[in-house]
Amino acid sequence: MNRRRCATAAITVVCALTVLASPVQAAYAAPVPPPPATAPPASAPPAPDRSLEEVRREIDALYRQAASATDAYNLADERAKKQSAEIVRLARAIVEGQARIADLKNRAGAAARAQYRNGGIPDEAKLVLTDDPQLFLSGVGRLRQGQKATKDLLAELAQRQADLETYTKDAGAHWNRLEANRVQQARTKKQIETKIAAAEKLESRLEAAERERLLQLERDEQARAQTAWLGSGALDGIGGSASPQGKKAIAYATAQLGKPYVWGAEGPGSFDCSGLTSQAWASAGTGIPRTSQEQWRLLPRVDVKDMRPGDLIIYHADASHVGLYIGDGAIIHAPRPGRNVTVAGAGSMAILGVVRPDK
Repeated sequence: MNRRRCATAAITVVCALTVLASPVQAAYAAPVPPPPATAPPASAPPAPDRSLEEVRREIDALYRQAASATDAYNLADERAKKQSAEIVRLARAIVEGQARIADLKNRAGAAARAQYRNGGIPDEAKLVLTDDPQLFLSGVGRLRQGQKATKDLLAELAQRQADLETYTKDAGAHWNRLEANRVQQARTKKQIETKIAAAEKLESRLEAAERERLLQLERDEQARAQTAWLGSGALDGIGGSASPQGKKAIAYATAQLGKPYVWGAEGPGSFDCSGLTSQAWASAGTGIPRTSQEQWRLLPRVDVKDMRPGDLIIYHADASHVGLYIGDGAIIHAPRPGRNVTVAGAGSMAILGVVRPDK
């Protein structure tokens, strides 16, 4: 009965390995993206009475929503891949454990068959039957120790195997939940693409002079925010210098200046905001989370007054944007589609907080 049960379990795990070893598409639990924009369809030209500033705000809102949804999707993709790899590892461990238990049982069976061939008297028992009392006692002790060691080992292996199978079932159930979320995230990805297309179409319908004016309005807004931030005394007393790793991260980011922003990209030819910061720190020998939301959630936080070059500044209430602080009140970041990696004022956007990868 035990052999049949082990065989059934082994077949089940092997089948699981076959399925789970297949590439898993992006998927995982992640912050729920914001609902689709309720702005008027971008396919229609801007209403005559709408100012260019209103158009700029609408375009900015669309990109912001897309950025938040993209970050959630990137996080889902990263977590799902890790979970899939963990399930495959557990399944392999189960197969290996079953093989080890089977090997021990085979050895025990071989010893029993050898005992039968020797007339039912094992070597240990022959030793026990000696006339030497000391040898007799020693033989009994070794016999008991050997039997107990074998029994204890089998019991321990069986318990570990049972625990491993239980853990694998739990991991599988979790993976099923993630797979269901993957479908939701796939829909979110379509929403992302729709938002990007809407923003690009809205911007493309403007005349060349209007697009230039739009860019200037964007710069003016950033300049006002930066001036207000500096005027608040945010940089008063800040004098920290970059760590050796921070200097390497800054050097990497500086080398990317002028490269285009692309959703989900992490180099070498293009980047999104967190793709740039994660790769910058990877080049410095420090792995950090892929998304700005996870960088904010998992990396050590520092006060703005204590920040130093190399730190990451997280922006907006939903942590949907991130830039690499380079000192003197400036960051290097990948702004949004249609823009390139650039230097900007650290206070040109709403700061959520600061994190330090090498703290």
